[in-house]
Amino acid sequence: MIRGLYTSGWSMMANARKMDVITNNLANANTNGYKKDGVVFESFPEALTQRIKDTNGNNVTIGEMSLGSDVGEIHTYNNPGQAVKTDRNLDFSINDNGNSYFAIGVTQPNGDIQEYYTRDGAFSIDALGRLVNKDGNIVMGQNGAITLKGDNFSISSDGKIFQNENQVGAIKIVTFTNPETLRKVGNNTVNTTGQTVQVPFIGEVMQGYIEQSNVNVVKEMVDMISVTRAYEASQKALQAQDGTLEKAVNEIGSLR
Repeated sequence: MIRGLYTSGWSMMANARKMDVITNNLANANTNGYKKDGVVFESFPEALTQRIKDTNGNNVTIGEMSLGSDVGEIHTYNNPGQAVKTDRNLDFSINDNGNSYFAIGVTQPNGDIQEYYTRDGAFSIDALGRLVNKDGNIVMGQNGAITLKGDNFSISSDGKIFQNENQVGAIKIVTFTNPETLRKVGNNTVNTTGQTVQVPFIGEVMQGYIEQSNVNVVKEMVDMISVTRAYEASQKALQAQDGTLEKAVNEIGSLR
């Protein structure tokens, strides 16, 4: 009976965490280039249950016991979102399988530039003429920041930027062979880990387009309903077991 309480409780916590992930996906349904997350459940390892020091002085094997399932992994879906035409020169989209990212330089408190990566290509030009993202962080070029004289420029499919028929820079875009090793760090950016493998850019840059998120709102809403029902079922099971335990303690134990 106590095991049933733990199993129901763990199920409620696992579904609550999945609900948090679904809610975050829905909140970012309109975020450019956002990659949705999904929850992967895994079962607890089964444990051998024994009754210690039985009447004969030996341990008696009762059987295997499991506490149900828990969240094993938060998985990011790297498939690209739909590219929407904006006809804005400072909007860029990457046409590929979803494994390539724009490099963004974020200034750290010590003054160093930390490189992060994003699929959000809605850029602008700051007061210094540098190409920056919506948070004011510089868009990295092959040789550092990219400086432009106005927004009248063009970009080739491989990321080279031309202004007045002269190349003024090239956007740094990297492709990851194992994007599952990337970690989200906030502000719609990701960072690499020790296992991440980078290769030269494989894909095509499109000017005047912006990539939408890959969140399917209808599917997320259906998943939200399913998780709510699973949570309620576990809650009712826990309440039923708690009520039975209460009777066992307060009523059966008081019989003479």
